Parts: sequence; C-alpha cells; structure tokens
Amino acid sequence: MKLDVPVIGILRGVDPDFFRNVMDTSFASGLQAIEITMNTKHAIEIVSSCKPDVPPGKLLGMGTIRNLEEAKKAVEAGAMFLVTPNTDTKVIEYAKSNSVPVIAGALTPTEVYTAWSAGADMVKVFPIGIFGPKYIKELRGPFEQIPLVAVGGMDLDNVKEYFAAGVRAVGASTSLFGRKALMEHNLEEISQNVKRFISLCPDLKK
Repeated sequence: MKLDVPVIGILRGVDPDFFRNVMDTSFASGLQAIEITMNTKHAIEIVSSCKPDVPPGKLLGMGTIRNLEEAKKAVEAGAMFLVTPNTDTKVIEYAKSNSVPVIAGALTPTEVYTAWSAGADMVKVFPIGIFGPKYIKELRGPFEQIPLVAVGGMDLDNVKEYFAAGVRAVGASTSLFGRKALMEHNLEEISQNVKRFISLCPDLKK
C-alpha cells in the first residue's frame, strides 16, 4: 500500500455516526486520506466498522498513535496507515512488519532522521505552526530525500507556502473541513471546504 497523497484529513473527537458521513463526503469531494485520532472516543470501533466502505484508492488511517500498544490496536482494527505525534522506533518497526505505512512524528533534525532511518514512510513535522514554512525549508537542506508532512497550523492562507518550502503533504483538521461545518454537521459545507483546500495543493498524480 502506497501512502503518497497531498492532504491528510484529521478528525478528533467526532461523533461515531457522523464520522462515516464526513468520510464519505470528503472522499467524494476529492480527499484521498483521512485519519481518526486514537484518543477519539470509540476510535477503534469507528475504523473497524468504516473500513469495509472505504472506496478503492482511498485510505482510512489512525493518528495519535503514541506507543506500540496503540499501534497494535490500530492495525488490528484495520487502519490502512498510522500517524504518530512522536518518534517511537518500535511503532515504526511494528508497522513495517505488518506492511502498514507509517507517518512518524518528529520535530528536531535528530528526530526527523531517526524516524526516517527506522523506516518511516514519511516524517510528520509537528507542531510546525510554531515555526512556519521557513523551518521546513531549513530541514530540506540536509534531508532533501525525506518526504516531510507538515502538521499543526495549516490553513487556506499558508498551505501553498508549505508546499513551496518542500513538504510532500500536509495534515489538516478544522481548516480543511471547517470548524463551523463540523459543529453543525453541515455536509454540503464540508464538501465545499474540502474542495477549496485541496485546490490549493499540488496533484501528485501529474
């Protein structure tokens, strides 16, 4: 399974019944990958129940995977990829042994290289919002071969800057789906928000 998408939608604390609606709407609107965080109530059940309905070419994963125990639960539930907030080589090794792509969290140059050396498919630079696109550009100097994912602080005004700085992908939550749309369960507005955000990102298939 190849994890090569420009945008990963992140949902945390969403109602289980509404998650399926958001997933279906987002996929239909062009989003290729969506993750639900492990610390969302009933996250395991959400993934296991929604996995059979994921369309071909789309990906449903689990994020906020902080340790090996959580990684095992996510894989057993059927997560198609894992995202971590921290660098845990045991999680990376477990994911690789189960042929599940993993985006490992890192911030410092040492963490970025450690995650990549351990076998991470991509490295999530988090929380990037504190540092901005310039930090990504600096990391790309010595680590031009490492596909970086910017997470934390993405919005419609700066997402192009992050891609220009050299990220391979971005992870976004309310700036992608729309905070108000999520709160009001407005699927039509969510669809428009997703399309608008994706239009600002490069098409990796070209």
